[in-house]
Amino acid sequence: MVNSIVYGPVPSRRLGHSLGINNIFPKICSYSCVYCQLGNTVDMRVEREAFYKPEEIAQGVKEKLKQVREKSEPIDYLTFVSDGEPTLDANLGREIGLLKSSGMRVAVITNASLIWREDVRQDLQEADWVSLKVDTVSKEIWRRINRPQKSLRLEAILDGMLRFADSFKGELTTESMLIQGRNDNSEEIEGMASFLAELRPDVAYLAIPTRPPAERTVTAAGEQAINMAYQIFSKRLSSVEYLIGYEGNAFAFTGNAEDDLLSITSVHPMREEAVIAFLKKAGKKWVVIDRLIEDGSLVEVEYQGRKFYMRKLPQRSNRPLHIT
Repeated sequence: MVNSIVYGPVPSRRLGHSLGINNIFPKICSYSCVYCQLGNTVDMRVEREAFYKPEEIAQGVKEKLKQVREKSEPIDYLTFVSDGEPTLDANLGREIGLLKSSGMRVAVITNASLIWREDVRQDLQEADWVSLKVDTVSKEIWRRINRPQKSLRLEAILDGMLRFADSFKGELTTESMLIQGRNDNSEEIEGMASFLAELRPDVAYLAIPTRPPAERTVTAAGEQAINMAYQIFSKRLSSVEYLIGYEGNAFAFTGNAEDDLLSITSVHPMREEAVIAFLKKAGKKWVVIDRLIEDGSLVEVEYQGRKFYMRKLPQRSNRPLHIT
């Protein structure tokens, strides 16, 4: 159970070395983004509930930290980044509080879909670092890219972000995923820039899909569009950074190669060269990967000419999208 909740550390382009916390059952989310690296959402919802006991998560992190420190692996953040939407967890605030008692910094990467709720904003106040998703401020494009649960309203979400930003004392960042032919034109980018200028994040990240997306027709915005977005954002915002490069191969080994691989790839697909580097660190051969693929635990996929390895999760079956 610990390995299904806590994974890594994994290399993060924003957070250094991040110990991930998967606090949501797979794959429950309020969105079914076309670019999601974990496939389509099979259980779409917006009502919060408890998935694990806060003490269970805290104990899992404590045990993982012990393993990591025994291997002298670095950790910069404890990060809630699940294979669903982490703010759906009704215990999120309590969990953040317990983890901060360890002296570690806590981050939350959220799609911001529930930030219109006061209890969600209150829970996120406990974190040291929060990332909010802003892929568009247009309702039509929002529905085409993020494919939200039907009861959600974009106006309320954007207002909730502004309310949160006004009171949050930690580091606030945003992430905007640029998709070719959907939100990479000047009108869409200008709209996002105007909203972000009001939000005033510490850093606004411009991203493109770097791992296999849920919908194979999804294509990353081109260099010209990315540069245009950077120039437009930079005129309105104090700090803009790209989130378009490979994060590296520094995935941590904490004692059991198969468990580590499956826990990491359940949320964070690994490129072939990253797997090779990981196996070398663990003193293992490629036969480990062959065995995991053969028994159906791991799947190999290709994207932009590269091989990725991902844990086989329920949503990768042929089950239809279930929306409630």
